[in-house]
Amino acid sequence: MKYRMYIDEVGNPDLDSSENPLHRFLSLTGVIVNLEYVRLKLHPQMEQLKSEYFQHHPDEPLIFHRKELVNAKYPFHALRDRELRARFDEAVLHHLYEWEYIVISVCLDKKSHKETYTVWRYDPYHYCLALLLERYTFFLEQRQTRGDVMAESRGGKEDKRLKKSYSKLWEKGTQYIGPERFHNAFTSEQLKVKPKSSNISGLQLADIIAHPSRNEILRENNLLTQEIAPFAQRVIRVLQTKYYQRDGLMYGKKFL
Repeated sequence: MKYRMYIDEVGNPDLDSSENPLHRFLSLTGVIVNLEYVRLKLHPQMEQLKSEYFQHHPDEPLIFHRKELVNAKYPFHALRDRELRARFDEAVLHHLYEWEYIVISVCLDKKSHKETYTVWRYDPYHYCLALLLERYTFFLEQRQTRGDVMAESRGGKEDKRLKKSYSKLWEKGTQYIGPERFHNAFTSEQLKVKPKSSNISGLQLADIIAHPSRNEILRENNLLTQEIAPFAQRVIRVLQTKYYQRDGLMYGKKFL
């Protein structure tokens, strides 16, 4: 039984932008799914959901993207119809609740990080990824199984940064987990990176829940300046049943 963690990023890792309220926080959300479950359930049911509400051709697969869905932008302009939007939202919430997956979200306050560590600092992305992989390792060890990691391609330099950060953790481990534990838990020494056009259902699922999860963490730490939209609040309630817990403790949310 092999698992995959699909990673979605909200924000950017640039410390120089941390003074800007719009770019102060970086979060990584990992969605852990059994690969056989992806093949048999998640992918076909997600494709069925798309075909039920939107017109598209198999040669040009429809890719779920949270921002376009929320704003009813093409190719999701059919959601401008209130009745269809209501039915679609209920269908999405139903699937988010019924699908079998585990969530781990890590959110970093870059401004605080920059102010606290004035001489030497972790790279923000590497810092978040390290915690994400530590907890993913706990999950795999707990189930006595193995897995790998996939992230969405963001282009040349960004992809190199993603892969370099993963490779560094594979080679050196973290303060708490040595490299041999990563080697035992993960099936690949390389991070898998796929473009949005590949229609990876796990990456689309991560994209849908990453922003609500990040906002929940910020709200819990009194750092959210705006109200959370009603639909996102309902997604957050679903996530309470999906966050990774270990020995009765919450490991699915971490604020740095």
